[in-house]
Amino acid sequence: MLAPEFSHIRTWVFDLDNTLYPPETRLFDQIEVRMTRWVMRELSVDAAEANRLRKVYWHEHGTTLAGLMTNHGIDPEAFMTDVHDIDFTVIAPDPDLRKRIDMLPGRKIIYTNGSAPYAGDVLEARGLENLFDAIYGVEHAGYRPKPERAAFDRVFAIEGLAPDAAAMFEDEPRNLEAPKALGLKTIHVAPAPAPADYIDHHTDDLSGFLAQFSP
Repeated sequence: MLAPEFSHIRTWVFDLDNTLYPPETRLFDQIEVRMTRWVMRELSVDAAEANRLRKVYWHEHGTTLAGLMTNHGIDPEAFMTDVHDIDFTVIAPDPDLRKRIDMLPGRKIIYTNGSAPYAGDVLEARGLENLFDAIYGVEHAGYRPKPERAAFDRVFAIEGLAPDAAAMFEDEPRNLEAPKALGLKTIHVAPAPAPADYIDHHTDDLSGFLAQFSP
């Protein structure tokens, strides 16, 4: 039976990286390597400076891309195409997770700070393709990233999402603050909890958490 606390949910919003696959897959390690190389090449800096900028921009702007756009006016499409050219075979399919998500009532959507095409590649490798009603990438928010409130407002407006009838699953704690303020149920998916008043639930087992909603 659907858990009573979630009985009103009609839209289930899922982050992608380290949420729909386990962090130990270390997929983002590949992306970070490509980001560093891209910054080195495009900004003519060494590896140490490229890594510093990548981390500073992520911390200050939400994503490295947002920092690069703000400070250097880079082309976001070229950047995203380059850094997402990675090996997806490291991702293992998860039939149980597919079953659990498929059984959720209402709409299931992806909202990621990556691109929608990249999300499609990840979902296919994870065995979750053709499962979601919509996939929203950072391009749908005008390349403004989570955790910016304006990014959520833009994507949720496109979706026509009713915040008081939605729940969001996300590995990055700071990306749940705006959804909670909007009225969504928030679920932090990560190995360790991150206590915050804008996080309603924590789980280190997404499939297990979703199992409570099975009829």
